[in-house]
Amino acid sequence: MGLRRVLVGLACAATAVSLAGCFLEEEKDEGEPLREGLAVKVGGIEYTVYITRELNPSLPDDKGYWQGPEAKPGFALYGVFLQACNRSEDDDALTDDTYEATDDFTVRDTQGNEYEPLDVDANNVFHYHAGPVEPGTCIPEKGSLAQQGPTGGAMVPFLFPLEAGENRPLELEIHSAGEEGLIELDL
Repeated sequence: MGLRRVLVGLACAATAVSLAGCFLEEEKDEGEPLREGLAVKVGGIEYTVYITRELNPSLPDDKGYWQGPEAKPGFALYGVFLQACNRSEDDDALTDDTYEATDDFTVRDTQGNEYEPLDVDANNVFHYHAGPVEPGTCIPEKGSLAQQGPTGGAMVPFLFPLEAGENRPLELEIHSAGEEGLIELDL
């Protein structure tokens, strides 16, 4: 009976020790990209990419996201759906202030090719529109169609050649206020 209690106690201790590591934040080296779903802080704003996916404007599901021309043969339209939040009220390292969300994004593949975002439609509620972000608020705005939609973020559209998918991983570079953040896109 005593041996049984010791074994059960050891099993519980081993489980507790192994689970404790699950809740620790993974350390990243400076300049190393974060995965989609993790926030990177650039210029006082936290940017989180929720999903990157191909867009097909001829499908009913994608018509709201993109009303521009379809991709030419050999190319594909992609939407990078992200959220930009000002968390200065919760961050002791930042002054509780309004920060400017950037529109300076570039995607780079492993071959060094760079891709710039396509022009956004000022009237499209799903497109990402840079601007000032008050403390405790985000782009897209809480309750907006973009925030409530299936992607949960505002879209930054890109046009990639099909071979870019072979040069993975693709990294989203975010530049603001002399800082840079990297997010590895899941294509």
